[in-house]
Amino acid sequence: MPRKISLDELARLSVEEFQAAPKFPYCLLLDDIRSLNNVGSVFRTADAFRAEHLYLCGITGTPPHRDITKTALGATESVAWSHERDVVALCHRLKAEGWQIVAVEQAEGSTLLQNFSPEPNKKTAFVLGNEVTGVRNEVVELADVVLEIPQFGTKHSLNIAVSAGIICWDYLTKLNKNLTFGF
Repeated sequence: MPRKISLDELARLSVEEFQAAPKFPYCLLLDDIRSLNNVGSVFRTADAFRAEHLYLCGITGTPPHRDITKTALGATESVAWSHERDVVALCHRLKAEGWQIVAVEQAEGSTLLQNFSPEPNKKTAFVLGNEVTGVRNEVVELADVVLEIPQFGTKHSLNIAVSAGIICWDYLTKLNKNLTFGF
């Protein structure tokens, strides 16, 4: 019978070890996210999947805030993050630095998640938009890829934090399909 592994047995990295550890070549851009609980949850996802950076853009709340802290469970201390006022300017800057810009949105000509392949040797910036209005049109238009998570129910969208988790896991499994996840 399997037994649950204790927290001590998991041998997780300390904050300092995490900060010094190599990161996967991607970042997350949260644009105008209203829910601070969603922001905190994405911090945890960025920590779990070793994102290089988390950009909090526009009206997206920033630490320290009790609602972010409640769901981040310390990830605000481990994950590199910054606030950027203008997500469009940030996307232009990252694109000029050689990043692949991927807008996570339902749009004409979008690429379904199962058909997405990360560009080899290129860093990827995933843009996740507002809970109601989604990724702004200017970002969709300048994105290298518009990525859509297939859905089969009656709702037309997923929670932003759920989307971030799906995207990060999918990206890492595709990026590392021939590698082990140990560093």
